[in-house]
Amino acid sequence: MPIRPRLLPVLAAALIALTPGRVVAVDTDVAPALSSDHAAGKRAIEARDWNSAISSLTKAAQRDSRNADIQNLLGYAYRNSGKLEPAFNHYQRALELDPRHMGAHEYIGEAYLQANNPAKAEEHLAALKRYCKTAACEEYTDLSKKIDQYRARAK
Repeated sequence: MPIRPRLLPVLAAALIALTPGRVVAVDTDVAPALSSDHAAGKRAIEARDWNSAISSLTKAAQRDSRNADIQNLLGYAYRNSGKLEPAFNHYQRALELDPRHMGAHEYIGEAYLQANNPAKAEEHLAALKRYCKTAACEEYTDLSKKIDQYRARAK
């Protein structure tokens, strides 16, 4: 089985730490390096260039099909381009890969509001409430505000 590129820094540190006669602290919180397509997709999102983001992130997802962050970003790009069906597909995939993915719960909740389904948005708000580790959970706060705004407009 091939070694995934994002695991290489962790494996290298582990091998160094296991070298006889060496005592080395191993940082297990090494952030994985982004592929060039993943990085390009993030830059395109920052520039609000949804089509470029979708193109780059689709390439990144083909190389790393088990990356919940890429799936979440694809959902975000599709949602902001006005294409809700593929957005839902990618958010669901992100949540299959990581059921506690805070960003995916927030963004799929926002997509459900766009689709006029506040009850489903509330389900994801409840999930965020369960998974948030702090009282000031940004994803929970943001989705809660969007739901409140949606309900105020609906009155």
